[in-house]
Amino acid sequence: MKTEIMRLQKDETRPEQTGRLLLGAMLVNAGISHLTYARDDFKAQVPPWLPMETDAVVLASGGVEIALGGALLILPRRRVLIGRIAGAFFLAVFPGNIAQWTHHRSAFGLNSDRARFIRLFFQPLLVAWALWSTSAWRRTRQKRLR
Repeated sequence: MKTEIMRLQKDETRPEQTGRLLLGAMLVNAGISHLTYARDDFKAQVPPWLPMETDAVVLASGGVEIALGGALLILPRRRVLIGRIAGAFFLAVFPGNIAQWTHHRSAFGLNSDRARFIRLFFQPLLVAWALWSTSAWRRTRQKRLR
């Protein structure tokens, strides 16, 4: 198993592999925090217009993060698909970041509108990280060139 995780995949660069493994570990950690010690902070990001119980959204998104992170770590041959799904997930949860800012909710040490606004600019970076580190970005460009 470990050899499969650490084996550089065909057309995967060492920086991409490192980025993929770091993103996978970060997602697993974030998912665990959804289910445990940061659960209340994540509730601050659930938009009020979402027709689901806030705690259920936090638990479900935590489960998705653990699954995505684990998949990035142990399924390197599926990294392109998983990277695209992770990028879409980061886009899907972006309204939560906007809700935290527009509803002036303090969480994760973001206790000012300025800090919450600056946080919004990090979500596109997560999307880019997911697509770059899994070769999804490169594969999409190569397909368009053909």
